[in-house]
Amino acid sequence: MNGPHPNQRPNRRRSAAEQAADHAAATFVISVAAELAGMHAQTLRSYDREGLVSPGRTSGGGRRYSQRDIELLREVQRLSQIEGVNRAGIRRIIDLEAEVDALRRQLSEVKAENAALRDEVSVRRAEAAAAAEAMAALPPRADLVPYTPGTAVVRWSRRPR
Repeated sequence: MNGPHPNQRPNRRRSAAEQAADHAAATFVISVAAELAGMHAQTLRSYDREGLVSPGRTSGGGRRYSQRDIELLREVQRLSQIEGVNRAGIRRIIDLEAEVDALRRQLSEVKAENAALRDEVSVRRAEAAAAAEAMAALPPRADLVPYTPGTAVVRWSRRPR
C-alpha cells in the first residue's frame, strides 16, 4: 500500500529543543522499544501510522524510539487498557497535553521576561530619582530669566473684515 494511511494525521512538529533532547537521548530499534513498552512491535507500527507516537527515523527509514517515545507508548497503553479510552480519545489527550506543555513553556518565558522588565524599571526609577536629587541640589542658574506672571490687562477684539 503506497501513500499515507487514510487515518494518519500529520505528525506534530517538534521544537528544536525537543529534537536536540531526543537526538541526545538513547534511541532504540523497534523490537527493543516494543519490549520496553510491553507491547508487540506491530502495535508500535500501528501507533506510528495513526500518529499517536512519532519516532525518529534513520537515513534508511528505520524507526528509532527515544526514552520519551517509550514513556508515551506506555501512557497510550495505560489509557487504552486501564482507562478504556479509544484511539481518538488518546490522540486528543496527547494533543492537549502537548498544548499544555507548550503553554507552560510560554508562560515560563513570559514570567522571565516580566521579571527582567520589572528589574529594568526599578533600575530606571532609581536612576531618575538620583538625577532628580542631583538637579534639586544644584544652585539656581543665573542665566535663566525667571517668569513672573504679569498683571497687565489686554483688550482683544475681532477686526472687521
